[in-house]
Amino acid sequence: MANILLSSSILSADFSRLGEQIREAEAAGVDWIHVDVMDGHFVPNLTMGPFIVETCRKITTLPLDVHLMVTNPGTLIEPFAKAGADRISVQLESSPHIYRLLEQIQALDCRSGVVVNPATPASMLENILHLADLVLVMTVNPGHSGQNFIPEMLPKIARIRQMIEEYGTETLIQVDGGITEETLPLTYQAGARVFVAATAIFKNPAGIAEGIRALRTAADKNAFFESKYAGH
Repeated sequence: MANILLSSSILSADFSRLGEQIREAEAAGVDWIHVDVMDGHFVPNLTMGPFIVETCRKITTLPLDVHLMVTNPGTLIEPFAKAGADRISVQLESSPHIYRLLEQIQALDCRSGVVVNPATPASMLENILHLADLVLVMTVNPGHSGQNFIPEMLPKIARIRQMIEEYGTETLIQVDGGITEETLPLTYQAGARVFVAATAIFKNPAGIAEGIRALRTAADKNAFFESKYAGH
């Protein structure tokens, strides 16, 4: 069994049946619920506020994984923490004070995450890895669900994994954007262990449970292959 975590992004959920769909994802074995917060400035879309996190907290006991794609994340960290977020990730590009933001998240008893957009090099993370419980590598340009995976992100994921090993931190690598049965194994091989999926779960033609099963099966096949041929 592959050692992965699936974080289902409600960005692609049917909000008229949000409670039902979150419970269905939980029953099917998803690990986290991912909440994409967009302000219409940092990215060209406007989505969810703390109220949605409060709602999700009433629906599920699963960890709530909040990604702030906003221009001024420092003003929103505390409201989302109070709403029930377990993990809060902020964009590296959104503030010159990323060090302070990560400390602020941890001071509120949340796990901290730093997010890098496709054009941001891995080297920008060098001085803050020790403060990040998680690094989220965007494998599409943030702002919309359903985009195609950018394969050029694979070397970046591998470089971040190398940096984590060099610095001896326990930072997890998360990927978000175009994660499917085909792309999940590629990012797994590069070093990712947490996978955000929206369309592949909530818009799977065969249903939410089948979407989750397909992603886990893809990861398990990849892990079996790695184990079988290790050292050959």
